[in-house]
Formats: sequence, C-alpha cells, structure tokens
Amino acid sequence: MSNFAPAFKILNPSMMLPEIAMQYSMATGAFDLLPGGKPEAKIGSNDLLVYQKTLRMTNQVQASQSLPNQVASSSVVPGYTQMQTYRIATRSQYGLFDDEAASNWGYSLVNALQLSARQGIAQLLRTMLLYGLKPSNGEGITNTAGATTVSLAADSGGQTTYPAWDSGELARFLLGHIADLKTRMLMLGQPALITITAPQRFNSAISYTGIVELTSYQRPGAGTDTAGNIVDKVAKDAAGDEIIFTMDDTLIGKGAGGTDLIIISAVVLNVPASDSSINTNIFASLTPNQRAVNQMFCDVAAPTEVSTPIPDGGLTTLYTMRATPGWNLRAEGVTLLSAAYS
Repeated sequence: MSNFAPAFKILNPSMMLPEIAMQYSMATGAFDLLPGGKPEAKIGSNDLLVYQKTLRMTNQVQASQSLPNQVASSSVVPGYTQMQTYRIATRSQYGLFDDEAASNWGYSLVNALQLSARQGIAQLLRTMLLYGLKPSNGEGITNTAGATTVSLAADSGGQTTYPAWDSGELARFLLGHIADLKTRMLMLGQPALITITAPQRFNSAISYTGIVELTSYQRPGAGTDTAGNIVDKVAKDAAGDEIIFTMDDTLIGKGAGGTDLIIISAVVLNVPASDSSINTNIFASLTPNQRAVNQMFCDVAAPTEVSTPIPDGGLTTLYTMRATPGWNLRAEGVTLLSAAYS
C-alpha cells in the first residue's frame, strides 16, 4: 500500500467527482512590508552574513562678518550593521509505485510533494520575516530595536476591544499613528506607501463591520464608509499616501499581554527631489542610498531542487535556499500596535 495514496473501495454504480477538495491555508500578506512585496534574491548561496553600510554626517558652520582664523568643519562617519543568514531545507521522498497509486486518486504525487515543500519553506520565511529565528539578535520586524510601541486603550465610551471601539475614533486613531510615523521619518506632506499588517479579524473589524456613524465623520461616505475606507481616503487626500491593508493570522496573540499585534510600517524612505541649491536634506541625495525600511534577502527566488535516485527506484528531492530573517533598517519607520480582540 502506498504511503501517499491508500487503497479505497467504492460502491458501483456511483460517480467520483474529478475535483479534489484541497486543504486550504492562509496566503500571508506580510511580505508587503518589503519593497517589491518579496525578499530580494541577491545574496550568494554560501554567504553567512549580510552587511549594510551606514553613513552619518555632522557639520559645524559659523557665521561672522569676517572669516575666522579657525573654521568649523563637517565630518562623515561610516559604519555598518549586519544580519546572519540561514540555510533552509526540506525534502520529499517516494518509492517506485507511490506515484502510480496517487494517480488512482487523481493527483500528481510529484507536483503535490513539490508544492508541499514550497509551502513549508514559504511559511518558515514568513516566520523569519516577522519574528526571526533568534529574536535576541534583533531578527524579525516585530523585534525591531527602537520601534514605536503603542497600545489600543479605551475609546470615549470606555470600550477596550477593537471590535467594540467606536469606528470613527478607531479611524482617527490609526490616522494619527500614520501621521506620527511619517513625522518621525520627516516625510509629512510627502506621499508615502504605508502597509498595515494585522490578523484577519482586525481587518474584518475595520473593513466590514466598522461602519462609521454620521455623527463622527461628516464627509462623503458618512454612514456607509468603514474605518478602513476612511483611513485610506483621508491619507490619500492629505498627502497622496497609499495605504495597503494586509493580513497574517500568526499576529494573533503576539501583542503586549497576549493581545493582537498590528504592524504599521512605511515601505521605503522618500527623498524629495530639489532643484534648489539650498536644501536642508541634500546629504540624503548622495548615492547609492538604501531607501528600504525593512529588508529580507535570499539566494534564489524559489527553492533549489536537487533530486537523487533511491534504491527502490524512487526519488528523494532536496528543496533548499538561504535567506536572512526580516531586517529593519530604519526603526522610526515601524509602529507596533497592540490591540485586544476580546
């Protein structure tokens, strides 16, 4: 009997539907926290560490009616940070008759094992992105040193859980923290791409059930718009911001005291162009400039597959890749919001 497709018996006459009711898992939106929505495939397969160079500038400028004997000077100080990489691996193995037995069930065993391995690696990459493998090393976006941490306390009616919060107040609360994040990044007034990653039930509360009352939102859509709609519209009207709401249910219980965790993050740093020679941010125009707020690197876009014959005529296939955990490069660009569901 096959390990992947056991024998079965059916009553005849009968009909067997050709479609298979597949197991379904959540397709995470957490990778939208990264530029391009995925890790960058740019490290080598044997690279053990990734280094990020940094450059800091200080300057002293004097003003006097005549040139002094000793003129103040500027200084530029380089440095670097680092993140280690991990070898990720899993394998599939099947015998000579396993694939034939699986065909009796109407599916390709080879394809099923390949997709299963890829999903397992993708789920581990998601864990590495959000939580890292060694949190004490600052791995994972949720372990960002210096990130702003806030909690959803109580609304004006004393409600402390986000499904019960007044929807208008919840919209203003989120908009306030988006504005605070942009202010910390010195980007207020400039268009920005902001990602809000939360459990499904948080997005449900602000996008489906959280209709804003007429008394709290006197703009087009009052009485019909949700808190999520208002956040999107107001941010777009204010500065042309694009707000992306994404979901990942592993954030349930990851907030302070076992509450749900919501990650609010800018995706990239905007450096405004200026035609003027008088620019108080002109140092940021020096290139090459790493503009990402969060990063993650891997050696290949999809796992490498290495197949080897085994004695009984089957195959064992190794699926492997190397990747860094999620890596925050600009702590001011991340807000970690803890909010209670019940």
